[in-house]
Amino acid sequence: MTRIDLNADLGELPGEEGAALDAAIMPLLSSCNVACGGHAGNEETMRRTLAIAKAHGVAPGAHPSYPDREGFGRREVQIGNDALAASLAGQVTALIEAAAATGTALTHLKPHGALYHVAARDERVAATLATIASSHGLALVGPPTGALRAAAHAEDLAYLAEGFADRSYQADGTLTPRGRPGAVLTDHKAQARQALSLARGRPLDTPGGSVTLRVETLCLHGDTPGAIGAARAIRSALEADGIEIGAPHAR
Repeated sequence: MTRIDLNADLGELPGEEGAALDAAIMPLLSSCNVACGGHAGNEETMRRTLAIAKAHGVAPGAHPSYPDREGFGRREVQIGNDALAASLAGQVTALIEAAAATGTALTHLKPHGALYHVAARDERVAATLATIASSHGLALVGPPTGALRAAAHAEDLAYLAEGFADRSYQADGTLTPRGRPGAVLTDHKAQARQALSLARGRPLDTPGGSVTLRVETLCLHGDTPGAIGAARAIRSALEADGIEIGAPHAR
């Protein structure tokens, strides 16, 4: 039976709205990536999200980013590698401490936003993330190919290639930049179709031709409009197609 992990980036929205979103979407997931202060999140949201994950048996991971709360971590920040390493290590440590306080343990690390894309091409940034993940015994989650995957293999880390159910792709396998039309998929049927194609290793249609990606985890963004409905549609489509949903990095 085909097995796929279904993850979402959570702990990113403050207040009651954020708490309600996380609580509604968590039961539909097998893993989650928790914002830990770089682009969003604080001690309260970290503990809250981890507690919800624990209640539903969802494997939690760290979701660090460039220190860029104003830009939600979606801008590449010009920062020295030592300063970046210190910021990322601090973010992950803060989440580990929150996990200890809630009786949970992290399983993986997935960079957020611009950091995710830079790590796919920049060997130094990729190595920094791999070193931090290795120091805490965490798997790495990232693009199917590129520098981050190579850095994980160099550190002998488990690596989960990720596909996105709610983002469109280019013919080279990269995500369509968010500023372009059609970069974010908001139609639930389209999201479910893409999730099935990714899970089954089928070609995706792109403006420049088709591309096939081999992935082990599927992501949907918690801040994408209609995220809860999307999660329901995606999970239903996967299960109806006989695909088992589970977190391969769960300890």
